[in-house]
Amino acid sequence: MLKRIDPLLTGELLAILRDMGHGDEIALVDANFPAASVARRLVRLPGTDIERAAVAVLEVLPLDDFVAAPAAAMADPNGRPTIHDAFERILATAEGRPVAMEAIDRFAFYDRTRAAFAVIATGETRLYANLVLKKGVVRS
Repeated sequence: MLKRIDPLLTGELLAILRDMGHGDEIALVDANFPAASVARRLVRLPGTDIERAAVAVLEVLPLDDFVAAPAAAMADPNGRPTIHDAFERILATAEGRPVAMEAIDRFAFYDRTRAAFAVIATGETRLYANLVLKKGVVRS
């Protein structure tokens, strides 16, 4: 255990987050997402919901402020999922400011996840609870 580091952030996950460079992306996905078939690097957090995982990751991961929307969520063709409201709150809290999040089609989300540096597969059971985060820089 480490002080002030969320215990969800295992050594493996911390190493992945550290190794990511500016502009690299990480996907946090729900339990229905085909994570094993699309991930280049896969971390499983099966007993964790996506909100908890996002909060933990965003405690240490800076978001890219060189792009208009450093976050993307999977769109539901039937309307905006309520989880998107939670994502926006979590992003704003982590960054201390509103953060733009785009909604993208399911198949575009799959493609973006295939290109991501890593995928975190959660135990989240809500549908369309999938989020991509673009890493930013730490300013001195």
